[in-house]
Order: sequence, then structure tokens, then C-alpha cells
Amino acid sequence: MKKILLIGKLNNVMNETNKFLSQFFHVQLCSENKNVLEGMLKIVNPDLVLISLIGAYQMDSSVFFLLNEQYGQVPVLTIGTKEECDKFSSYYEMDQFENLIRPIKNTEIMDAICKKLHLDEKELEKEEETTSKKKRILVVDDNGTTLRTMKAMLEDFYEVAVAISGAQAMTSIGKKRPDLILLDYEMPICDGKMTLEMIRADEEMKNIPVVFLTAINDRANIEAVLKLKPEGYFLKPPIKERLLAEIEKLLNKK
Repeated sequence: MKKILLIGKLNNVMNETNKFLSQFFHVQLCSENKNVLEGMLKIVNPDLVLISLIGAYQMDSSVFFLLNEQYGQVPVLTIGTKEECDKFSSYYEMDQFENLIRPIKNTEIMDAICKKLHLDEKELEKEEETTSKKKRILVVDDNGTTLRTMKAMLEDFYEVAVAISGAQAMTSIGKKRPDLILLDYEMPICDGKMTLEMIRADEEMKNIPVVFLTAINDRANIEAVLKLKPEGYFLKPPIKERLLAEIEKLLNKK
């Protein structure tokens, strides 16, 4: 399944676009913050980048510079009015960038993506039927290397989404419910404990099985993790065979 990085401010337009495209592609949401984007590009390794230019006057042009300088082989589609894309007009002189004029239908966005990636929409629909049967795993960790490792470990068997913070995890869960969450216990600001508490406080999320990942192997830490009563926990880095077996066991309980 082709991977699309969808960049922009979270709003109804973004959510609708994401919901539609997720039927056919693996879509990962990302803010327009350059530092966040830089990390997500390395983790997701997208086939195409799609940028919503709503609020473009606040968007840092270094985002475009980054995409052109380090990811020049990745096609970039933007969605915006002529006035919104004028801020980045110099970049549209390059073949990498193309703007789709708002208002635009999701089917038209789909057509443009297929054209950029040289895809047949009928073949995509067949692929979607197969992919939709895969269970969805959300991996939450503030370490980019860990996310890349976990994604590579799981993506042959599951649909894998990633989040680099507890806040981003909650957004991801809201847009598309995962079947299981692998959650880093030691994260800054909003740690694993706080994230789990937010998940369990939400009526629609509280029954999603959560497995903690922890890098600290001492009795006090393990006891603290177990007190939260997760469905399981693994020391990082987890052994692939053991992790896959545990995930399969938990998913079969549902």
C-alpha cells in the first residue's frame, strides 16, 4: 500500500480528506512544524506528500525547502487557493510540486495522486479490499529510531500507524481507531501513564488493548508499569517473535 504524508492544520477539511484517502493509502497525519515533519519523513518514508495550505500565511517556507533539498524524488501535491500557493510560487516552477485549487472534491485529489504515482484506481480498489482486512496497530514513542524499528517489524503483518507523543496518539486514535496500541512508558511532557489515563477516560477508546514499551529494567519501574494494568509490557528493544506472538494473542481475545 502506498504511503502518503498528509501535512497541515487539523480541521474538518483535513479530517475528511484523510478519511477518504485512508480507504486506498496508508495515510499519516503530520503538523506543518519543520522539526516534526523532518522526523516523520524519516519514519514514514512516504511515496507522496500532500499539503493543505489552509492558513498558509503562517506556514514556514522551510518546509518546502526541506522537501525539495532532501526529498526531491518524492512528489508533492498542495491543496490551496491561488492566493495561498502564491507564497511558495518559486517552488511550483519545479516538477516536484503541483497545486490543486480549492474548492476541490476528494475524488479529484485521488485522481491527482494516482496520476503522480502512476497508479490504476481499479487496482487500488482491489488492493484496498485486501489491506482493509489487516488489523491496525498504533505505535507511540518519542524516539524516531524506535518508531522506524517497530514499524519495520510489524508492517508485513499489520497496518501500522505511528505517533511521536501522547497528544498525537490521541489525535490518531480519534481519526482511525487502532485494534491495539504499543505505548512508550517514558515520554516527555505527556508520558505513557498520562496517555493511558486519557485513553481509558474516553468511552470510545477505553477498551483498546494497550501494551507498554519500557527501556528501564528495574523492579520499581516494572512494578509501576504493572500497577496501571496494561494488557502487557515489553522491554525495549522487544524480540520480534515474542512481540508478534503477544499481539496475535491479544487481538484474538477481542
